[in-house]
Amino acid sequence: MGKRKEKAVVWRQTCIAPGIYDMWIDTGLAEEAKPGQFISVYPENKSTLLPRPISICEVDKENKRLRIVYRTAGKGTAEFSGYHAGKEIEILGTLGNGFPLEKAQGKTCFLMGGGIGIPPMLQLARELKAMGGCQVNIIVGYRDANLFLDKDLQQYGSIYIATEDGSVGSKGNVMNAIEEKGLKADVIFACGPMPMLRAVKQYAEANRMEAYISLEERMACGVGACLGCVCKTTHKDPHSHVNNARICTDGPVFDAREVEI
Repeated sequence: MGKRKEKAVVWRQTCIAPGIYDMWIDTGLAEEAKPGQFISVYPENKSTLLPRPISICEVDKENKRLRIVYRTAGKGTAEFSGYHAGKEIEILGTLGNGFPLEKAQGKTCFLMGGGIGIPPMLQLARELKAMGGCQVNIIVGYRDANLFLDKDLQQYGSIYIATEDGSVGSKGNVMNAIEEKGLKADVIFACGPMPMLRAVKQYAEANRMEAYISLEERMACGVGACLGCVCKTTHKDPHSHVNNARICTDGPVFDAREVEI
């Protein structure tokens, strides 16, 4: 059906960790949403100007609802955190390409999320379990003991937790957890901060694994027009003839071998 702007309604919102909010939205966009895609949410405060891109955490197609889990980081997300049930909001979606689930068939998978890169792993884990034919190991990294979505995730695979301060699970990051637990896989799906994704890319190359990474980037328009979220690629774009890709439209999910990060 393609991307479109529409009015949606907040069904429920709760704070699930310090600065982390969990919002369910009633929207027809749920019918076409895929794991790894995102929506843009427009603030009412026009001084903030641009919509905020937020990854899709979970999809309820039956009730036509989308779940987004986000961190308050500025004026726009601070405004969103004050929304209550029944609030009408404007959103644009569904955006981006999503994760290639077919790459997991018959394989052992790592689903790796760091910080606010954890939410998109939930719908991905759900759909991989429903698809069957693959073994799912979920490795998630937090700053400290303020965990979120860990109990949701454990329904869909074996979960391993890393915290920077060592308060829960392995001390360090997701790569430390893999090493400590001696985990092995055939393919990686990952989302998180750039240092984590660089480590995932290097690990995949060293172990001759496929890796599909969702790049977190500040986006402006969300539809590829402004070129504000360009990343370098190993191949030339057929339109611009340069080694660039737009994260919002060509991504946010890329084969790790095809991007320079």
